[in-house]
Amino acid sequence: MDLYGQSSSWMGFLGGMIKPVVSTAVVAMAVILSFSQKLGLEGEMVHATARSFLQLSVVGFVLQFIFAQKNAGWVLLAYLFMVSVAGYTAGRRAAHVPRGKWIAGASILIGTTATMFLPIALDVLPFTPQFFIPVSGMMVGHAMAVTGVTMKQLHEDIKAQKNLVALEKFLRSARVMNGTTPCEQVEAALALGATPRQATMQQATRSLVVALSPDLDSVKTVGLITLPGTMTGLIMGGASPMEAIQLQIVITNMLVGACVMSSILSTYLCLPVFFTKAYQLDHHVLAAAN
Repeated sequence: MDLYGQSSSWMGFLGGMIKPVVSTAVVAMAVILSFSQKLGLEGEMVHATARSFLQLSVVGFVLQFIFAQKNAGWVLLAYLFMVSVAGYTAGRRAAHVPRGKWIAGASILIGTTATMFLPIALDVLPFTPQFFIPVSGMMVGHAMAVTGVTMKQLHEDIKAQKNLVALEKFLRSARVMNGTTPCEQVEAALALGATPRQATMQQATRSLVVALSPDLDSVKTVGLITLPGTMTGLIMGGASPMEAIQLQIVITNMLVGACVMSSILSTYLCLPVFFTKAYQLDHHVLAAAN
């Protein structure tokens, strides 16, 4: 039986979709407001809503199939599919990072795998499809967001530093300014024998702070402004608030771990593509338009 008291058959599914279809009245209201304000978002709203209907319906049947198999292989296959889509999406956000999709995918895979493995090994979460797939999906989704932002921000910061160095060299040649400036720190550090990681520590730190701050702010205010999705779903499903809180705390901790590990790993994997084999800034990579 599902939330609306329908069976899992096709007829039950179609009957249960009546209320979700009726709920599109809210989207219709948003479309009307968009049209009245001349926002031009009506088509995108309709497309996004229709796509979500289709995707969630397909996912529902896929999950029902996987849950019925009780086979770890299907569970891991679903997890790898989510990681692949997340890596592709995060890589597109950092479109000017060479091999960005592979870097994002590897970072998300390693970060979320480590995050999922530890609670399961400590018997905090059971390794069952009903737990593993939804929880890993949340880990992958959050890791995808922070990894994409981290990679994009790192590329922009290093590129901005290179552009400022070029400007300062021009001004110095015109005798407008003299002396060494902070913008030359990366190239100066490389010239003194620093590794790319050491030379770009400031840029890497900044990109991580920018990417992780929204998630950390959400953790600070969890339960105070909105109830998290997992907790809300459990309560709506009949679980006691205390049981829901316990699981939500576990998942919140896992989200922090997955985001931090994936984003930090992405900076380590990203940095080599910004430099040549001679440890010099690769101007071809950094010349890519944002």
